[in-house]
Amino acid sequence: MASPSSSSLLSLVSMAEPLETSLLISPITHKPNPDPESERISLSPATDDEIFLAEYHRLARVFASGCTERLPPFSSIGSSSSTSVVAAPDAHLASLPFASCMVAKKKKKKKKKKKDRSAEMVRISSPSEQDQIHFRDIIRRARTTFESLRLLIIQDEARRESLGVLEKRSRADLKAAAFMSKRGLWLNRDKRIIGSIPGICIGDVCFFRAELCVIGLHGHLQAGIDYVSAGRSSSGEPIATSIIVSGGYEDDEDRGDVLIYTGHGGLNRNQHKMYAGQKLKRGNLALERSMKYGIEIRVIRGMKINYGPAGTVYVYDGLYRVVNCWTDIGKSGFEVYKYKLLRIEGQEEMGSAMFKLAASLKLGSLSVRKSFYFCNDISMGRETFPISLYNDLDDDKDPLQFQYSHHPIYPPAILEKVHGDGRRGCECETKCSAECYCATLNGGEFAYDASGVLLRGKPLIYECGTACRCQLNCPNRVSQKGIRRRLEVFRSNETMWGVRSWDFIQAGTFICEFSGMVLTKQQAELFSVASRSLVQPNRFPTRWVEWGDISDVFSDYMPSTYPYLPELNFSLDVSRARNVACYLSHSCSPNVFMQFVLYDHYNLSYPHLMVFALENIPPLRELSIDYGVIDEWSGKLTV
Repeated sequence: MASPSSSSLLSLVSMAEPLETSLLISPITHKPNPDPESERISLSPATDDEIFLAEYHRLARVFASGCTERLPPFSSIGSSSSTSVVAAPDAHLASLPFASCMVAKKKKKKKKKKKDRSAEMVRISSPSEQDQIHFRDIIRRARTTFESLRLLIIQDEARRESLGVLEKRSRADLKAAAFMSKRGLWLNRDKRIIGSIPGICIGDVCFFRAELCVIGLHGHLQAGIDYVSAGRSSSGEPIATSIIVSGGYEDDEDRGDVLIYTGHGGLNRNQHKMYAGQKLKRGNLALERSMKYGIEIRVIRGMKINYGPAGTVYVYDGLYRVVNCWTDIGKSGFEVYKYKLLRIEGQEEMGSAMFKLAASLKLGSLSVRKSFYFCNDISMGRETFPISLYNDLDDDKDPLQFQYSHHPIYPPAILEKVHGDGRRGCECETKCSAECYCATLNGGEFAYDASGVLLRGKPLIYECGTACRCQLNCPNRVSQKGIRRRLEVFRSNETMWGVRSWDFIQAGTFICEFSGMVLTKQQAELFSVASRSLVQPNRFPTRWVEWGDISDVFSDYMPSTYPYLPELNFSLDVSRARNVACYLSHSCSPNVFMQFVLYDHYNLSYPHLMVFALENIPPLRELSIDYGVIDEWSGKLTV
């Protein structure tokens, strides 16, 4: 039997020639929900989906490579069933023009004909672990491209302002999404996926609605209900696929697994109050029809935060079903439509619940978990924030057996030689500028934005250091300041030990540094240190290339080759002294990456091993890094 990831599935297959594979994708049929009031909800298996999986794999490869070629007509797949709630798809991949969403008005141009998303709905179920990793990498690449573009646009606007170019600023997130739309890089546009989207995990976090559109989780920039319109449905009925719950309506009631959702319309946006009654049409009707046919709804919750670029995060909380619909008189005296949604059983914990749990942990209000904390701070005050040790599996306290070292310990001869070379730092007495010495070392630019977010990965980064005259709040001093979040070492069934954060971690931000005893190649061979107790810098893959990579949008983009970094032959011995980074688990699809940094010396052969976030990481999600080890160690390694 062919596997779902086999090459045979990458070609288009006629419906008249079914594959002998396990079914993963099926069209959504017009089958009413026999008991919409049922409190117990479970997903049913899909059928007749080989053809759609083949197309999905093929399109995924197109997205991953940034290909913008026109795709062959979908008609070769075969006609849809007359009973499916779909409309005939467009002949080519759809993309949504973003010009109407830009803030600045431009001269009228001849409008191109819009290409809407396909209205054909399919459900994808039970992808293999390898498929899930494959699609996760595709989602991450799209999100990294989006965030890299957004940061680049902000930096470019700031640079133009510094040169005296006065322009009305536009939304960088909308611009980034527009660039990706023009290149055909928006995901999941060829089919309207019902239910879970491969590569997107419960708890995933976005800062902008535009990013939700880019990855296909929710297709509207402003509307809270995403749906297939009646005009594009073969049945003539709209069908809802996802909703955003952000507290915009005063009549919403959110109890987590049970949600009372207020319909769309009649809202005064400035005051969050109703000024008119709602009607059963468009998104409101779509939710009612989804209840009738038992269509599961993706729920994204908007949460206010006091950090990040937008002041709000959008957290994917999984699948719900609409079980009841009624009208009521709202708090403002107008008629509103209300929908009761129940969360489908058997899913992972809600991402929004993890935010609340982490907040409670920081307040120390969870007495139930306290019995599993063996130590409140394994660093013994050496880090700027305490690092907890949590174990709810057994009595193992192994991390307490090691001396905690918050900085790498260099052989004196290495530092003496470097400090004796007379290398100087920058002479800036206030804020460093692009003309300062450290900026020239980085190729004429600083590595971070004003918030300390890494703009793009480099072979090596020079931070202002001990030889510089600039102040400690210099924006080019980031990773040297140490840990800025509450981290936790926890016992894991899969990786023995792991690391997670009580705080949300924004993509591109510094997390921690690998620490231990620095050994030269000769010392490592002489002392015969066990390889499992060595962190070897030259084995880490160049994942830093992925952060800031916009080659899918601009084909002439090249990853940075400067500053130069020689081959690294040293190791970190963590057999006696180590720090929190040594408990990061290995993954071939990681959420953090290694970035080499210099700040306290200029010996290129011995940089610091700094860990940065490759994606937005929600609270209490395990951190994983690619150690560059062989595949059979995947998911099983901590140092």
